[in-house]
Amino acid sequence: MAEALKQQRKALYYVIYRGCPYPPRKVRLVADLVRGLPVEKAMAYLKLSRRWAAKEVLKALRCALNDWEQKTGGAGDLEKLRVVRIEVDSGPFLKRIQPAPQGRAHPIRKRSSHIRIYLA
Repeated sequence: MAEALKQQRKALYYVIYRGCPYPPRKVRLVADLVRGLPVEKAMAYLKLSRRWAAKEVLKALRCALNDWEQKTGGAGDLEKLRVVRIEVDSGPFLKRIQPAPQGRAHPIRKRSSHIRIYLA
């Protein structure tokens, strides 16, 4: 069983980018653009996107591509490589206080996210 899991892991190339400084709701908009695309096309979309989160998703995609190069030695076919799955989860908050009138305070939650990209 353990050997079968190891073989499955070797066929999947992935990256987990923790603590991306953008809220998950906005990163998911970018993730939906590249889900299921070939890697080269996904990188082109992310380079041309005007959203700030696209830069962070591109960084994670390059790391996943690096994982593919290390595991295969660059011997595989890059044109067959696709973004199989991309997940964006909520990360830790930075909690701050905004002063409000009459001695009150409003909370500010600066959200961050975790990005997982799987290539196959």
